[in-house]
Amino acid sequence: MKGAGNDRRPNVQTMKHPVDILLTGGKLVNVFSGEIYPENIAIKGEKIVGLGDYPAKKRIDISGKYVTPGFIEGHIHIESSLVGVSEFAKAVSKAGTTSVVADPHEIANVLGLDGIKWILESAKYQPINLFLTLPSCVPSTTLETSGASLSSFDLYPFLSQHWVVGLGEMMNFSGVLSSDPEVLRKISMASSKHVDGHAPGLKGKDLDRYIACGITSEHESTNLAEAREKLRKGMYLMMREGSATKNFSDLLPLCSAANNRRIIFVTDDTHPNDLLKGHLNLLVRRAIRMGVPPVDAVRAVTLNPAECFGLKNIGALAPGYEADIAIIDNLKDFNVEMVFHRGLLVAKNGAYVGPSRPHKTAIRSSVNVKWLSLNDISVPAKGSRINVIDLVPGQITTKRAVLPVKTAKGKAVSDPDRDVLKLVVVERHLASGLIGKGFVRGFGLKEGAIASSVAHDSHNIIAVGADDESIFTAVVEVVKMGGGLSVSKGSQVLGKLPLPTAGLMSLEPLERVAGTLDTLIRLSRQLGVRLEDPFMALSFLALPVIPEIKLTDKGLVDVIKFKPMSLFVK
Repeated sequence: MKGAGNDRRPNVQTMKHPVDILLTGGKLVNVFSGEIYPENIAIKGEKIVGLGDYPAKKRIDISGKYVTPGFIEGHIHIESSLVGVSEFAKAVSKAGTTSVVADPHEIANVLGLDGIKWILESAKYQPINLFLTLPSCVPSTTLETSGASLSSFDLYPFLSQHWVVGLGEMMNFSGVLSSDPEVLRKISMASSKHVDGHAPGLKGKDLDRYIACGITSEHESTNLAEAREKLRKGMYLMMREGSATKNFSDLLPLCSAANNRRIIFVTDDTHPNDLLKGHLNLLVRRAIRMGVPPVDAVRAVTLNPAECFGLKNIGALAPGYEADIAIIDNLKDFNVEMVFHRGLLVAKNGAYVGPSRPHKTAIRSSVNVKWLSLNDISVPAKGSRINVIDLVPGQITTKRAVLPVKTAKGKAVSDPDRDVLKLVVVERHLASGLIGKGFVRGFGLKEGAIASSVAHDSHNIIAVGADDESIFTAVVEVVKMGGGLSVSKGSQVLGKLPLPTAGLMSLEPLERVAGTLDTLIRLSRQLGVRLEDPFMALSFLALPVIPEIKLTDKGLVDVIKFKPMSLFVK
């Protein structure tokens, strides 16, 4: 792994000898001055050493093209791409991304410090700068079972490292507001760097207290009023568009000439089939088409995240800065034609042309489930009405519904005719035998089931289905694979995607993983699912820090009150 250095001083020898590369004829998008104008860019080694005409060993004519800094992803979980760091890095570099600020709390919730170290070891020799924010909430709450628990004592030694830029999203906003000593210790120890926020729906004096603790950025806003308040109170506002969370278009009208320096575009969680379409370049393109001036849109993925996270000498094109450069066809289509990372050409015309050095490192097995039987997922009927998780299209928030329950032989069962389906979460770290059971509305399954070992944030096994046998089959297949995704119908497994790395990531190339995922989604649609990405939607139904109601291995959770709730309503 390489991180951007702190020394911006060019070697004086570069002024006496030809530079390595001179990019000529392009139009420079200057994120400092807000101008776009013709300019040559001189590269020596890993640095930009000058703007203008220089003798060069190699001249590359980019006449008519636009030159921007390489893009910086300000908030993402690499694990959600379902592939390893090497495959992820190649994919985003083709789209112009040259630096990534990642929060590895997915793998940390499964494997603890070993997971963080695995990410870092895997990040060596990749075509991007990889920076980390340390996972602040492992586990995110006490209302679930995770594979690890990381204290301030565990995390503190990492903060002295340059590649660690701060503390990751503080999801435990309840702990912040109640002045939980351990939560405050984590925030305090990272105060000299950056503390990332995560406070969906928080407002008023509670938001004031949250920010006053030292939390300076936020990616969970879903509407203009919420985003405006957070922006007014000094937070960097991250406008997010991922595979499951689509807030970008709703929030973009807030971006103006007066506040654009506090706006950052991020993707958060992106599945492989979406990653093949592009990355931050797609958000810049959309922003420009929605009326944001091109320089402002480019700043949101370059200079703004660099300044937010204190990243020196990246995020702009100027002497002494890293030669992280994206060459764009035009400012309307915003197609990335060439990408340089530290002066090395890594992508051209949508193809990766940089070095291919996947760094493989061993990691232990992560699926440990107590022996299961079909009866383990049954739900005795203890009333006539139940609390149901209602999906919100395009969001990871949910609503609570109270509905009549369908029963058969004294058991509460799925009711596909009303789209009320059984949902289970099977603990997979300690073989405790804990199984959370609930119901969800919004998937549309008419038959069969889908299951996954990707279930934010503790990543137990989650499954939804039209009948108990299908659910059981799907869950057992995930266990057999040592983690993964599955689609079943009755006792038959229709399709599967093994994810042997922490139950989160495949060992296969991105294109192959995306193809298999597309097959699973197609199979689920044949069973009645109407969601664009049912596996991504499923994965967030176990996250008890996103309102209003979720299911963990310990049962239903009222996220508003931050406490367990019963399935049956009296």
